Amino acid sequence: MNRRGSSTEAPAFHAVDIIRAKRDGHELTNAQIDWVIAGYTAGEVAEEQMSALAMAIVFRGLNGRELDRWTRAMINSGERLDFSSLAKPTVDKHSTGGVGDKITLPLAPLVAACGVAVPQLAGRGLGHTGGTVDKLESIPGLRAHLTNKEMLRQLAEVGVVICAPGAGLVPADRKLYALRDVTGTVESIPLLASSIMSKKIAEGAAALVLDVKVGSGAFMKTRESARELALAMVDLGRAERMITVALLTDMSVPLGRTAGNALEVAESIEVLAGGGPADVIELTVALVREMVAAVGRDDHDPADLLASGAAMDVWRSMISAQGGDPDAPLPTAHDTDVITAERDGFLQSLDARCVGEAAWRLGAGRARKEHAVQPGAGVVLHAKPGMRVQAGQPLITLHTDTPERFARAREALHGAYTIGNSAPEERPLILDRIG
Repeated sequence: MNRRGSSTEAPAFHAVDIIRAKRDGHELTNAQIDWVIAGYTAGEVAEEQMSALAMAIVFRGLNGRELDRWTRAMINSGERLDFSSLAKPTVDKHSTGGVGDKITLPLAPLVAACGVAVPQLAGRGLGHTGGTVDKLESIPGLRAHLTNKEMLRQLAEVGVVICAPGAGLVPADRKLYALRDVTGTVESIPLLASSIMSKKIAEGAAALVLDVKVGSGAFMKTRESARELALAMVDLGRAERMITVALLTDMSVPLGRTAGNALEVAESIEVLAGGGPADVIELTVALVREMVAAVGRDDHDPADLLASGAAMDVWRSMISAQGGDPDAPLPTAHDTDVITAERDGFLQSLDARCVGEAAWRLGAGRARKEHAVQPGAGVVLHAKPGMRVQAGQPLITLHTDTPERFARAREALHGAYTIGNSAPEERPLILDRIG
């Protein structure tokens, strides 16, 4: 593992001059960008100054050269991982986040079953989108924090690791991500692209497949904005000689039938066992096909390997290697509350954002990073758009350990779905491919 520091030759600047320059629509020089990222990481640029600069970038943006330099400066704030000693090629996947997006859990062991190593660094959830680390930590005993040495050994022995990034990986992003979350600057495409890609490039995989979500439950609400983000990230990856492909996928409706940590793990295990919701299977297999093709290991059909149980074997090995018990019962919530259909008809719509908000209010998510989540909290969907329902039939079951949360979760779901006399037009799950 190789640590890279910022250049000591960069000239000194005043943060306020850099803020004013971007505020007034000027390009930042490479030296200014290097200085401000290094200074912020070291605590020499104040939080309020970086807040002001981030907001200036929201309104003024970064051009291609600025974005490339900003991303490189963030990478250079810490270490780069090195997997060159592995006998297998490495590939990673990143999702921009969505409601019920448990795809990493069945996907990573399936890619490993195809003979490709998967160093999957994942995060915790903040807000309604949930986090892969939170989901995994609902498995009794599982360790999500591994050393670089432990990661490398597990990749060599099992072929896959899903864990939290170490403190040495892109420390500039760790600070800036937390700042953006509390200053209303998360959705900025340049800041979002550099945040994602600095970590993924520093992670060191040979190839990356991006799942860029579009819709009410995603950061990017329109296909145009999602495409802009995807293009920016693909360009950043290729500039660093990383094979990079992006799929734009629909997030107007939750993925699968669950939103919540242990609930999503259980659904993922169902997929690995050969069952599970059709949309989760479709997206998992599509992304895996992109990942193995990117590194030239597409001689096996991932759908066949999933059906064979090979990915389940890898899953169990991965969980055991990280201290978890793959046979232990998952946590369940103490209390449930059922929302039923008011009339006969077809479920015509189900808003992902509202479902995510309900899961968050039930305790599946957190308002601040230091808050704990309830492993068993969340939402189970008994119907998806296009299905016929009857009056009194269960539509949604709410799960929580704190039943006083039910009222606010129901408020979040008010108007979240519609029932009509005809089935809605079927929506494609995969909207576009870039790369």
